[in-house]
Amino acid sequence: MPPSTRRALAIASAVALLVTAAGCSDDGGGTGRGPVPGVTDTEIVVGTHMPLTGPAAAGYSKIAPATKAYFDYVNTNGGVHGRKITYKVMDDGYNPANTQQVVRQLVLQDKVFAILNGLGTPTHSGVLDFLKSNRVPDLFVASGSRSWDQPDRYPGTFGFNPDYTVEGKILAHHVKTSLPGRKVCFLGQDDDFGRDSLVGVEKVLGAGAVVAKQTYVTSNPNVAPQIGAFKAAGCEVVILATVPGFTALAVGTAARLRFKPQWLVSNVGADQPTLAKQLGENAGLLEGMIGANYLPMQNDAANPWIQLFTRINKEHNGNAPFDGNTVYGMAVGYLFVQVLQAAGKDVTRESVLEAVGKGGYQGPGLAPLRFSATDHSGYGGQRLNRVSGGAQAYFGPTYETDEGDGPVREYTAAPVGPPANGIPSAS
Repeated sequence: MPPSTRRALAIASAVALLVTAAGCSDDGGGTGRGPVPGVTDTEIVVGTHMPLTGPAAAGYSKIAPATKAYFDYVNTNGGVHGRKITYKVMDDGYNPANTQQVVRQLVLQDKVFAILNGLGTPTHSGVLDFLKSNRVPDLFVASGSRSWDQPDRYPGTFGFNPDYTVEGKILAHHVKTSLPGRKVCFLGQDDDFGRDSLVGVEKVLGAGAVVAKQTYVTSNPNVAPQIGAFKAAGCEVVILATVPGFTALAVGTAARLRFKPQWLVSNVGADQPTLAKQLGENAGLLEGMIGANYLPMQNDAANPWIQLFTRINKEHNGNAPFDGNTVYGMAVGYLFVQVLQAAGKDVTRESVLEAVGKGGYQGPGLAPLRFSATDHSGYGGQRLNRVSGGAQAYFGPTYETDEGDGPVREYTAAPVGPPANGIPSAS
């Protein structure tokens, strides 16, 4: 693109931003004055950006349809305060430039009330300031970056996933207590996802304990150099901060190189059904893989949340293949409905942010949700799981910790079940 064109686009974008910001002063926008964007007496419209295509589509493309299915279930049962939820899902292909374009469309053209569960660390980071300038609630970002937990800088942004430093500490705690003395390597995405995860790992194991550290970029589907370096270093344990496609690439590449470490994988890239589909006839390579999660396991048919979500998936999501991404998407939908109920019938952008900040929410999660006026980080812990006999199952306790130097400790509170009708009530 010629420099003159780039400058023209930049000027046009700046003008649009200024005009929108000026318009927001009278549109409600959380002030209670005038109409609230995306809200009528019968409807509330929210939007998201998701990788329906591209390098992160494997697995992740199922999240938004699952969230929408939960909203459709709520809608058929009367909605929230008489309003039905409309969910506008835009494909950004996990490309930050596309994310900025589609989020601007959702805010400036579609006039959504909020952005809900926008996915990706590199993608969502680029729209934080835009959403703040337009005073759009930025709820439950689908990433564990610590960037979402900045209440002073981004008061309208809240996370959902446990942050990656918390997760890195929990994975490293397992290495320290159950795999002591093993040579540890680390492969992470070349952004805050990978960097924050490595910070957590090194907080527990120490910087010198990770004998080889490698990164990948999603535009290059070749991790042979990184895996080869791990083999050469004699690594026995490899911690992966990877999206599903690159978890599968790492495991498959290691097999070709006759390298068989113990894999410990971030929750975002450890869903066994998703990985098995990627690996096809080589799905057996996942045997023994240890992952982390904070929601009910997708194959736990005795769990009441899984029973509820399976039924909704059948009735409102075309009975799509049911995996951890489905559970995740519906859990996000459930939390958003809880927040809408708490925000009241006369919902505004301000009231919904105030409702999130009050905290106290419980749902499918195994670990605590930490929302408060000073903590926007979402879930605060995880439980480990292992693939055995081609199935994924939890083992050991749920752990919680912080992103600092606090200990990794057991979280002992009992999980709650869903309401009888599967819909949170106003309280």
